Amino acid sequence: MPADARAARSAGIVVLATLAGIAALYAGRELLVPIALAVLFTGLLRPLVRQFERARLSAAVGSTVILVVFLGLATVGFASLAGPVRDWVAEAPDTFAKAQERLQGLRKPIQTVTSAVQKIESGATGQPGAGQAAPSSAPRDSAHGKAAAPTSAPTTAPPGGGNVAAIAARVFGTTTAVLAGILEVVLLTFLLLASGDTFLSKLVRVLPLRREKREAVEIADETERVVSRYMLVTALINLGQGLLVGLAMALLHVPNPTLWGLLTFGLEFIPYLGGASMVILLTLVGLAAFDSIGRAFLPPLVYLTITTLQNNLVSPIAYGRRLRLNPVAVFVGVLFWYALWGVPGAFLAVPILATLKILGDHLDSMSAVAEFLGD
Repeated sequence: MPADARAARSAGIVVLATLAGIAALYAGRELLVPIALAVLFTGLLRPLVRQFERARLSAAVGSTVILVVFLGLATVGFASLAGPVRDWVAEAPDTFAKAQERLQGLRKPIQTVTSAVQKIESGATGQPGAGQAAPSSAPRDSAHGKAAAPTSAPTTAPPGGGNVAAIAARVFGTTTAVLAGILEVVLLTFLLLASGDTFLSKLVRVLPLRREKREAVEIADETERVVSRYMLVTALINLGQGLLVGLAMALLHVPNPTLWGLLTFGLEFIPYLGGASMVILLTLVGLAAFDSIGRAFLPPLVYLTITTLQNNLVSPIAYGRRLRLNPVAVFVGVLFWYALWGVPGAFLAVPILATLKILGDHLDSMSAVAEFLGD
């Protein structure tokens, strides 16, 4: 077989294998998402378990203590968020109605300009514009020569609160499914933490060559170190950013400033998509809360200013050189994993990309991946 034909066949096999892998990731998302989240939290909490092991305590005891503390902190966080969220949800219908009314007022100047442009175009071409009435083509009554009355199209009821509930269910799933998923992640995280380095030891024993064993240990150690550092640094940055946003919203007299600070802390774990959600929500709240257009757009502008300063001044120093990834690759990766696994996929996107970057740095076969993901 000619070399070109072999190369083309190899490329085709790679493409088909990639598409098959993507399809498998999508089809198995209900199984793979809890596993991926558990592996992420295991990498984050494993250094703490090692401290217990150095103190002559078993990994199971250390895992239990750490998970109890971790779940306690998470419960306190959710409890502090429950009150502001409940108040905001109660006011959400009025907020969205006021924002929609203000947006309709903003559309009138645009519609006026559009209508004027269409009239100018119709005068130049001699054809009726979109805003002008077209010649009547209604059927006429054969007996009297009058135009028959057009049949009215069935009207549909305007969208109401049911749509809001449907959207919430699509994004976050039902309460039962969410609780079941959390339980799966917690149990699997506990089992992985309690097992210690068992799986790494098994992997080292399976690999045939000494060089491969050494590389496996180095990759595992560096991945754990990088991912845990990323999560810790991100949490600290989000905490500071949430405090600044909450304080800024309070100074601007935006309703529920505590809610916006807490949402900033949580949503900023999802690159790009979390920030976009905050901008949209703050814009709607600003339109509903303030009469002046300039003041209405001030909350999202202040949020964007704080986020921009954080991304350009704080993050490059806090993350360090080892954690820097190509922004374009991160953006594409977030969209890709969000399309596959939804919100959990967007949350996992950066740790997955960081892991791929580490693999590319150590394995020659994946060097091109490391070069593309690098800053």
